Amino acid sequence: MRIVLVGPPGAGKGTQAHVLAKTLSIPHISTGDLFRANIGQGTPLGLEAKSYMDAGRLVPDEVTIGMAKDRMLQPDAANGFLLDGFPRNLGQAKALDEFLAEQGIVLDGVLDLEVPEDEVVRRIAGRRLCRNDGGHVFHVDYNPPKAEGVCDECGGELYQRSDDTEEKVRTRLEVYHTETEPIIDYYAQQGLVATIPALGKVDEVTQRAIEALKQDN
Repeated sequence: MRIVLVGPPGAGKGTQAHVLAKTLSIPHISTGDLFRANIGQGTPLGLEAKSYMDAGRLVPDEVTIGMAKDRMLQPDAANGFLLDGFPRNLGQAKALDEFLAEQGIVLDGVLDLEVPEDEVVRRIAGRRLCRNDGGHVFHVDYNPPKAEGVCDECGGELYQRSDDTEEKVRTRLEVYHTETEPIIDYYAQQGLVATIPALGKVDEVTQRAIEALKQDN
């Protein structure tokens, strides 16, 4: 099964991608992991991406597309994959279609995780991270620490990431609406999109996604 997962920041794409990929026994291919792997391994595409990033510039689509193509050609992706964060714009979506056509395969579905904008802001702006290395994450509403500003696990200081403020989150949402949302219409015209309400418990959202995939196949 070959799936694209889309949705605004804060919709829970990373969590759902991990669970769905495990459930469906297909690799989870995320843009972040592609960049880290290629840069860490010093591949030509990774070095090219790093040169742009070090200069504070956006990595061109063709570099991201090249990384994604290489990953989808790996043996573990022969029977399917779940794409998370790619494609992120129409150019990448069309390049993906061309690549899949060259390979003689097609997408099975596009899962659109739907979350109200105010909930996205609440989810992200309420996050608090521990400054220590444990990676503990809290939320002022959904998972508050026992003592404000203090990690329950290690006593470390909790902080809000600079790009998690409400202003920055709304800016990120504007970018999503402008760049990524058009691919939903693009895939809807192909009859591939299933809209998944992403409010509720993780397992509930996962079950909705799996049921949608069953209906499409």
